[in-house]
Amino acid sequence: MAAWYHKVPAPKLPATDKRARMEGMWIKCDACGQIVYKQEVERNLEVCPKCGEHFPLPVRRRLDLVLDPGSFVEFDRGLESTDPLQFSDSKRYKDRLKASAKTAGEMEAFVGGTGRLAGREVSIGAFHFGFLGGSMGSVVGEKVTRLFERATERRIPAIIFSASGGARMQEAIFSLMQMAKSSAALARFRTVKKPYISVLLDPTTGGVAASFAFLGDIILAEPKALIGFAGPRVIEQTLRQKLPEGFQTSEFLLQHGMIDAIVHRKEMRDRLAQVLGLLA
Repeated sequence: MAAWYHKVPAPKLPATDKRARMEGMWIKCDACGQIVYKQEVERNLEVCPKCGEHFPLPVRRRLDLVLDPGSFVEFDRGLESTDPLQFSDSKRYKDRLKASAKTAGEMEAFVGGTGRLAGREVSIGAFHFGFLGGSMGSVVGEKVTRLFERATERRIPAIIFSASGGARMQEAIFSLMQMAKSSAALARFRTVKKPYISVLLDPTTGGVAASFAFLGDIILAEPKALIGFAGPRVIEQTLRQKLPEGFQTSEFLLQHGMIDAIVHRKEMRDRLAQVLGLLA
């Protein structure tokens, strides 16, 4: 079905396979229901050209879009999760890690390093939601902590793009400890008086939202991102009442003063450069 997409001669498909082949070339936007050409979406930075819905963006492409070309230097690539609790549900945790690494093309749910944004050096990182829902285990927490420590040592701004379901349940208390550890590193970073810009993507929830994601000097968000601690369905079931329209979207949070601005993906680099120019 997807043979056309690779840089190899496409095989001749039987007549019955034509529909499946066309489905691979088109994407249906869940927001507006329109069918759009896949390559058009890719050229539009994974944003629906009909309604502006922001689709997930590969983590390294996101970093490339905001940083000066060729300036990103990755750190801590060799850190990989272990299984200290020998956790197992329907599948062993070790097996889930291997499967996620193969599917996501990354060894963990966070990529961090340094780069330059409009010529200014920054310590920067981004979550990959495709790896176990962007969950924060001990390795992700360590990478985030080191991101702040590098920013402190080099006295440079810090930027994090968050997209996470929260703490990683397979690591239990080891995962929850990362909330305090990363927040403590951020507190130490404050002493150098450089800005920390937190960018909230869809979704940013759980332990990530309850720690460093909401501690930015400036908090930005992409349009229509789901942001909060518990999901709206969990809250409705707990309170037994209907939530307001748009509850926990970035638009709702902006209206209630929880974030500073909503920034379209196409404008993110320029906005970050502007903020850094004012604060750094």
